[in-house]
Amino acid sequence: MAIVILATVGLSSCKKDYTCTCTVSGVATPVEFAKAKKKDAEDACTALETTSKVVDPAASCTLKKK
Repeated sequence: MAIVILATVGLSSCKKDYTCTCTVSGVATPVEFAKAKKKDAEDACTALETTSKVVDPAASCTLKKK
């Protein structure tokens, strides 16, 4: 039983809440990723930055854990 509990806690701890804040044309906009794996949140934040650069080449996005 203890192994099942530890495995459940171990798996659930991989997912966290992240905020990707993108600054486009001087306006900062946060986008939240709830219960996401770090790699998935990083990839999504990078994709947001790439898309934002179409509108503003100086756009940037940063990812932070909540």
